[in-house]
Amino acid sequence: MSLELFNQLVIAWIILAVLLFPIQLKVTAPYGRHTRSSWGLLIDNRLGWVLMEIVSPLLFGGFFLLGSNPKTGPMWIFFALWMLHYLNRSIIFPLRTRTTGKRIPLAIVGSAIFFNVVNGFTNGYYLGSLGEPYPESWLSDPRFLVGLAIFLTGAFINLQSDQILLNLRKPGETGYKIPRGGLFRYLSCPNLFGEIVEWAGFAVMCWNLPALGFAVWTAANLIPRALSHHRWYREQFADYPPERKAVVPGIL
Repeated sequence: MSLELFNQLVIAWIILAVLLFPIQLKVTAPYGRHTRSSWGLLIDNRLGWVLMEIVSPLLFGGFFLLGSNPKTGPMWIFFALWMLHYLNRSIIFPLRTRTTGKRIPLAIVGSAIFFNVVNGFTNGYYLGSLGEPYPESWLSDPRFLVGLAIFLTGAFINLQSDQILLNLRKPGETGYKIPRGGLFRYLSCPNLFGEIVEWAGFAVMCWNLPALGFAVWTAANLIPRALSHHRWYREQFADYPPERKAVVPGIL
């Protein structure tokens, strides 16, 4: 595949995210607290999570490692950050969740797998074979340094928020509580905010079109999700903190 054709496909992929964003604002994805049987066959929540998330590191890692490009220091850092994130999302996090008995529509798992196939392929193929190898001097480029700082900040927020959520339930509990601590002081979904920040930083750090596509899709998927969670919290808890925003401190 030529670089020109590849870029055209990635641009189309980004445009699709923008076009679907208004639809996602109106249709709440039916998983987690929003699960509905009307979306068809349901499978175990933990199994579904592993199946849909493991695709990304497998494809990204395969196309990166088997690609013809020489692998430089900056590229190994991109690889390591991606794989560490998805080691947590696809294996560690699902095993730690207390979601016994909860189920997820197979349709949602399938749509997430499709996204991760495209995302893992475009980023792994670009870095592994199609794009120009990053020189070692990229490690001192302001885009790399600023992007890395943003990525690590987002990862910290995401992990800290996930830990708070995981600690809300005692063994055997399945109900929901108001999370407190960390950025939950300001947001209903700091875990989602952290992930948006994380991949925005990755896009700056890599400074390429596929990474930008990942950042755009992350925001397009998670902002509507956060708004749905925010509305749900306000409906379920009469004492829900009124000062909290959904996903962006002080703004949204």
